[in-house]
Amino acid sequence: LKNIPFKVAIKAVSGCNVIPFDKNNFQDQQLLNDLIKATNIASKKAFTDGIFTRRVNEVGNHIEAFIIEALNQIGLKASRPETRKGKKKAAGYPDIFVIDRNDRPNYIECKTYNERNYQTTQRSFYFSPAEKIEDFKVIYDARHLIISFKIEKVLREEKELFIPASWKIFSAYNLIGQIKHEFNSTNKQMYIDDALLAEGSIQDLPSEDN
Repeated sequence: LKNIPFKVAIKAVSGCNVIPFDKNNFQDQQLLNDLIKATNIASKKAFTDGIFTRRVNEVGNHIEAFIIEALNQIGLKASRPETRKGKKKAAGYPDIFVIDRNDRPNYIECKTYNERNYQTTQRSFYFSPAEKIEDFKVIYDARHLIISFKIEKVLREEKELFIPASWKIFSAYNLIGQIKHEFNSTNKQMYIDDALLAEGSIQDLPSEDN
């Protein structure tokens, strides 16, 4: 099945609605400002610490911890999403659950890309339904957001590591994908200008002296 809306797939799998992100809504603007602040903090720490892993496709798993820490640091409540049974799960969609300053639930998925695959048809976004609906990690009507980092490999002290060079925040509300035992979408479908909410670069962050 092709051209299936993400919000339809989530509704079918979880029974929950995907709430659109409204750029003109004050509470959504406040959420976005908080996400920008947290993403800048997480980017700076990940850039300073570096991410050590053998496989580039595992970098996103490491990024999640930086984002959770940063969201909590600025006063939001962020953690791994819980199932209807109250069990927190790291594996599977989505990566992060966060309560914003208006006590609204939101889901965040962390992604990574490089310059070569940003607008390719490489499969990059996907989820599969849980065997039982109570084991799926989406249990609230909520906004679904994607924080994606451009990743570069660098050499520091003769060790190879990965660092974030820049980031983008997208709404998943209008995401379109394919279904073949799972919902999946490509970078080209996910990274569209109409869905872009914010972006930044490590070069734009203030130095410690400022």
